[in-house]
Amino acid sequence: MKLNQFNLVKSLFFGAIFFFNAIAHAALEIEITGGGAQQIPIAIVPFGGAPFGGAANTKDNISEIIAADLNRSGLFRVLETRGMANLPTSPAQIKYAEWTALQAQAVTVGSVQSVGGKLKVSFHLMDALKQTQLAGMDYQISPHQVRTTAHKIADIIYQKMTGQTGLFASRIAYITKTGKRYALQVADADGYNPQTVVSSNEPIISPAWSPDGSKLAYVSFEKKKPIVYVQSLTSGSRQVLANYKGNNSAPAWSPDGSKLAIVLTYGANSQIYTVSSGGGDLKQITKSTAIDTEPIFSPDGSQIYFSSDRGGKPQIYKVPASGGSPSRVTFEGGYNVSPRFSPDGKSLAYIRNDGGAFKVALQDLASGQVQILSEGNQDESPSFAPNGRVILYATKVGGRGALAAVSSDGKVRQRLKDSSGGDVREPAWGPLAK
Repeated sequence: MKLNQFNLVKSLFFGAIFFFNAIAHAALEIEITGGGAQQIPIAIVPFGGAPFGGAANTKDNISEIIAADLNRSGLFRVLETRGMANLPTSPAQIKYAEWTALQAQAVTVGSVQSVGGKLKVSFHLMDALKQTQLAGMDYQISPHQVRTTAHKIADIIYQKMTGQTGLFASRIAYITKTGKRYALQVADADGYNPQTVVSSNEPIISPAWSPDGSKLAYVSFEKKKPIVYVQSLTSGSRQVLANYKGNNSAPAWSPDGSKLAIVLTYGANSQIYTVSSGGGDLKQITKSTAIDTEPIFSPDGSQIYFSSDRGGKPQIYKVPASGGSPSRVTFEGGYNVSPRFSPDGKSLAYIRNDGGAFKVALQDLASGQVQILSEGNQDESPSFAPNGRVILYATKVGGRGALAAVSSDGKVRQRLKDSSGGDVREPAWGPLAK
């Protein structure tokens, strides 16, 4: 694995691309392989009402979705409620002694009612020990918003019980390869509702979310060379962002969405440029005889971090976003690439060659302390969850490309594989849904 692989300077063939918004049948299947040491015991009581086709349609059961979200975080121990004599749907019906006997710290109750073609979803999060309400909310939604609403409720519970922002009402983008077919897909954070954004017989790489989550930038090889596109996820329309002489690759949005950093071989070797989000206003940021690639803006927009072999071996550097003199960021280890910022700007995830194995590393930028988080041999493409608590990355499982996730403290691990049997690669975690 060499640095020019990350820049993907390749000669590839022509292929047609098709756009559609149909929901795919395959979903990412999640396997939890670790858990937090201190898990919060919580009871998620089944919501009252059955407007989703009854018990057979369990995939849209709100309480089950909430429980699955919390279980997947590794921070909660969702208590078994089957067999309980009383299953309350409102705070007044809760017999707290029954739940504290199960050691529940909190109880969630709720109901769903059909009102004029809409659904009214009510939920309450109750402190089982103090017998007080921690959170409560009513939603008026359409039936297709059931899963999103359940994820939002799980986010509220997560925030109230941990003090941290949730991540369940977010989406992930990733590339699948099935046979000779490539697809850029977007799914809920739990792998459900996968939708194909663009599909091609030629490679699609480097998906990057706009800060507001409404667009994806990516690279397509449909014109016999890599070209950067930006596509709206609402209208499906797309525009060519960068089709300059040579290769165009590695798009990364500025925090305000006004411009993107890209990599061009506009002159000779790969260098970092910025371009306005509408195209044009091209500005060269790095000027060297080395390979500079994989740019990423710092969360405050003041710096661009990137991978470069300007020191002889691939390391991570930073440069002012307006241009200037780069300075080196990584010093531990002889191979560090693919930088990605935590949302708070305090940590940097990247890929390190650790004794011949490529793993996800996390560096505290204040202290310089580095922790190896992943356990694979061919891990790549790290991407932070919007709350910074989880890092999604690509790996190999049984010779196939798959996604994996690890908490920022390294204690909770997950694997996500494509149930259709294809390869999955290059994940990008989007922002929380508004």
